[in-house]
Amino acid sequence: MKNTVKTNRSKRFRSAAREIAYIGLAVAVIAVCAWISLPVGPIPFTLQTLSVALVGALLGWKRGTAAVAVYILMGLVGVPVFAGFKSGIPALFGPTGGYIFGFLFAALLPALFKLLPVKKVWARMALFYLGSILGLAVCYFFGTVWFVLMYDCTVGYALVLCVTPYILPDLVKLAVAAFLAARLEKRLIIER
Repeated sequence: MKNTVKTNRSKRFRSAAREIAYIGLAVAVIAVCAWISLPVGPIPFTLQTLSVALVGALLGWKRGTAAVAVYILMGLVGVPVFAGFKSGIPALFGPTGGYIFGFLFAALLPALFKLLPVKKVWARMALFYLGSILGLAVCYFFGTVWFVLMYDCTVGYALVLCVTPYILPDLVKLAVAAFLAARLEKRLIIER
Protein backbone atom coordinates (compact mmCIF):
# COMPACT_ATOMS: atom_id res chain seq x y z
CA MET A 1 0.00 0.00 0.00
CA LYS A 2 2.77 2.45 0.92
CA ASN A 3 4.63 1.72 -2.30
CA THR A 4 1.48 2.46 -4.32
CA VAL A 5 1.05 5.82 -2.57
CA LYS A 6 4.71 6.70 -3.16
CA THR A 7 4.46 5.66 -6.81
CA ASN A 8 1.35 7.81 -7.33
CA ARG A 9 3.06 10.82 -5.72
CA SER A 10 6.13 10.26 -7.85
CA LYS A 11 4.02 10.09 -11.03
CA ARG A 12 2.14 13.26 -10.10
CA PHE A 13 5.40 15.08 -9.39
CA ARG A 14 6.90 13.99 -12.73
CA SER A 15 3.69 14.96 -14.48
CA ALA A 16 3.66 18.42 -12.89
CA ALA A 17 7.35 18.90 -13.65
CA ARG A 18 6.72 17.89 -17.27
CA GLU A 19 3.84 20.38 -17.59
CA ILE A 20 5.98 23.18 -16.16
CA ALA A 21 8.81 22.28 -18.53
CA TYR A 22 6.54 22.28 -21.59
CA ILE A 23 5.05 25.65 -20.69
CA GLY A 24 8.41 27.15 -19.72
CA LEU A 25 10.01 26.06 -22.98
CA ALA A 26 7.06 27.44 -24.95
CA VAL A 27 7.32 30.81 -23.15
CA ALA A 28 11.03 30.91 -23.96
CA VAL A 29 10.36 30.20 -27.65
CA ILE A 30 7.72 32.95 -27.81
CA ALA A 31 10.06 35.44 -26.09
CA VAL A 32 12.99 34.65 -28.39
CA CYS A 33 10.71 35.00 -31.42
CA ALA A 34 9.52 38.36 -30.08
CA TRP A 35 13.11 39.54 -29.82
CA ILE A 36 13.72 38.68 -33.47
CA SER A 37 12.10 41.83 -34.76
CA LEU A 38 12.33 44.48 -37.39
CA PRO A 39 11.04 47.82 -36.05
CA VAL A 40 8.71 49.27 -38.69
CA GLY A 41 6.30 51.91 -37.44
CA PRO A 42 4.36 51.36 -34.22
CA ILE A 43 4.03 47.57 -34.79
CA PRO A 44 7.33 45.73 -35.42
CA PHE A 45 7.71 42.68 -37.66
CA THR A 46 8.42 39.72 -35.37
CA LEU A 47 8.28 35.94 -35.38
CA GLN A 48 5.73 35.91 -32.55
CA THR A 49 2.83 34.87 -34.77
CA LEU A 50 4.85 31.85 -35.90
CA SER A 51 5.78 30.85 -32.36
CA VAL A 52 2.33 31.38 -30.86
CA ALA A 53 0.64 29.30 -33.58
CA LEU A 54 3.30 26.60 -33.25
CA VAL A 55 2.98 26.48 -29.47
CA GLY A 56 -0.80 26.12 -29.69
CA ALA A 57 -0.66 23.45 -32.38
CA LEU A 58 2.00 21.40 -30.60
CA LEU A 59 0.99 21.75 -26.96
CA GLY A 60 -2.79 21.81 -27.24
CA TRP A 61 -5.27 24.31 -25.89
CA LYS A 62 -4.51 24.02 -22.17
CA ARG A 63 -0.73 24.20 -22.33
CA GLY A 64 -0.67 26.53 -25.34
CA THR A 65 -2.93 29.16 -23.83
CA ALA A 66 -1.22 28.74 -20.46
CA ALA A 67 2.16 29.42 -22.11
CA VAL A 68 0.85 32.59 -23.78
CA ALA A 69 -0.78 33.72 -20.52
CA VAL A 70 2.50 33.19 -18.65
CA TYR A 71 4.32 35.09 -21.40
CA ILE A 72 1.92 38.03 -21.03
CA LEU A 73 2.20 37.98 -17.22
CA MET A 74 5.99 37.87 -17.39
CA GLY A 75 5.96 40.93 -19.62
CA LEU A 76 3.50 42.67 -17.33
CA VAL A 77 5.69 42.21 -14.24
CA GLY A 78 8.78 43.56 -15.98
CA VAL A 79 10.57 40.65 -17.64
CA PRO A 80 11.64 41.97 -21.08
CA VAL A 81 9.88 39.33 -23.20
CA PHE A 82 8.08 41.61 -25.67
CA ALA A 83 9.43 42.84 -29.01
CA GLY A 84 12.38 45.20 -28.64
CA PHE A 85 13.07 43.74 -25.18
CA LYS A 86 10.19 45.76 -23.77
CA SER A 87 8.12 44.94 -20.72
CA GLY A 88 5.80 46.39 -18.13
CA ILE A 89 2.52 48.23 -18.25
CA PRO A 90 3.62 50.81 -20.87
CA ALA A 91 4.59 48.04 -23.31
CA LEU A 92 1.51 45.95 -22.65
CA PHE A 93 -0.87 48.88 -22.87
CA GLY A 94 0.91 50.58 -25.78
CA PRO A 95 0.09 50.24 -29.48
CA THR A 96 0.84 46.51 -29.56
CA GLY A 97 -1.13 45.58 -26.44
CA GLY A 98 -4.21 44.36 -28.28
CA TYR A 99 -2.10 42.09 -30.44
CA ILE A 100 -0.33 40.69 -27.39
CA PHE A 101 -3.67 39.85 -25.75
CA GLY A 102 -4.86 38.50 -29.10
CA PHE A 103 -2.04 35.96 -28.98
CA LEU A 104 -4.19 33.97 -26.55
CA PHE A 105 -6.60 33.29 -29.41
CA ALA A 106 -3.80 32.87 -31.92
CA ALA A 107 -2.62 29.90 -29.82
CA LEU A 108 -6.06 28.63 -28.85
CA LEU A 109 -7.58 28.18 -32.30
CA PRO A 110 -4.87 25.99 -33.88
CA ALA A 111 -4.86 24.03 -30.61
CA LEU A 112 -8.59 23.37 -30.91
CA PHE A 113 -8.09 22.18 -34.49
CA LYS A 114 -5.52 19.71 -33.07
CA LEU A 115 -8.43 17.89 -31.43
CA LEU A 116 -9.96 16.93 -34.78
CA PRO A 117 -9.36 13.22 -35.55
CA VAL A 118 -7.39 13.63 -38.78
CA LYS A 119 -4.40 11.34 -39.24
CA LYS A 120 -2.72 12.30 -42.54
CA VAL A 121 0.16 14.74 -42.14
CA TRP A 122 -0.87 17.00 -45.03
CA ALA A 123 -4.45 17.18 -43.70
CA ARG A 124 -3.21 18.02 -40.19
CA MET A 125 -0.99 20.69 -41.73
CA ALA A 126 -4.03 22.18 -43.50
CA LEU A 127 -6.04 22.07 -40.25
CA PHE A 128 -3.28 23.78 -38.29
CA TYR A 129 -2.97 26.41 -41.01
CA LEU A 130 -6.71 27.08 -41.06
CA GLY A 131 -6.83 27.27 -37.25
CA SER A 132 -3.83 29.60 -37.25
CA ILE A 133 -5.42 31.89 -39.83
CA LEU A 134 -8.59 32.11 -37.76
CA GLY A 135 -6.54 32.78 -34.63
CA LEU A 136 -4.59 35.48 -36.44
CA ALA A 137 -7.85 37.10 -37.60
CA VAL A 138 -9.01 37.30 -33.98
CA CYS A 139 -5.61 38.67 -32.98
CA TYR A 140 -5.84 41.30 -35.74
CA PHE A 141 -9.32 42.21 -34.52
CA PHE A 142 -8.18 42.74 -30.92
CA GLY A 143 -5.09 44.64 -32.03
CA THR A 144 -6.98 46.90 -34.42
CA VAL A 145 -9.72 47.74 -31.92
CA TRP A 146 -7.04 48.40 -29.29
CA PHE A 147 -5.09 50.66 -31.65
CA VAL A 148 -8.23 52.62 -32.62
CA LEU A 149 -9.10 53.18 -28.95
CA MET A 150 -5.53 54.10 -27.96
CA TYR A 151 -4.94 56.57 -30.78
CA ASP A 152 -8.48 57.75 -31.49
CA CYS A 153 -8.10 57.05 -35.19
CA THR A 154 -10.35 55.50 -37.82
CA VAL A 155 -10.56 51.76 -38.35
CA GLY A 156 -9.35 52.23 -41.93
CA TYR A 157 -6.23 54.06 -40.77
CA ALA A 158 -5.50 51.37 -38.18
CA LEU A 159 -5.96 48.59 -40.74
CA VAL A 160 -3.64 50.28 -43.24
CA LEU A 161 -0.99 50.92 -40.60
CA CYS A 162 -1.27 47.83 -38.39
CA VAL A 163 -2.72 44.98 -40.45
CA THR A 164 -2.27 45.34 -44.21
CA PRO A 165 1.58 45.32 -44.25
CA TYR A 166 1.64 42.22 -42.02
CA ILE A 167 -0.89 39.95 -43.75
CA LEU A 168 1.41 38.33 -46.30
CA PRO A 169 4.39 37.84 -43.95
CA ASP A 170 2.06 36.46 -41.27
CA LEU A 171 0.48 34.00 -43.71
CA VAL A 172 3.95 32.74 -44.62
CA LYS A 173 4.90 32.44 -40.93
CA LEU A 174 1.68 30.53 -40.21
CA ALA A 175 2.41 28.16 -43.09
CA VAL A 176 5.83 27.46 -41.58
CA ALA A 177 4.23 26.94 -38.15
CA ALA A 178 1.63 24.54 -39.59
CA PHE A 179 4.33 22.59 -41.44
CA LEU A 180 6.50 22.32 -38.33
CA ALA A 181 3.58 21.39 -36.08
CA ALA A 182 2.34 18.65 -38.42
CA ARG A 183 5.85 17.23 -38.76
CA LEU A 184 6.88 17.52 -35.12
CA GLU A 185 3.76 16.45 -33.27
CA LYS A 186 4.42 12.74 -33.86
CA ARG A 187 8.10 13.04 -33.06
CA LEU A 188 7.75 14.93 -29.81
CA ILE A 189 6.63 13.06 -26.74
CA ILE A 190 3.90 15.41 -25.58
CA GLU A 191 1.24 13.65 -23.61
CA ARG A 192 -2.30 14.95 -23.58
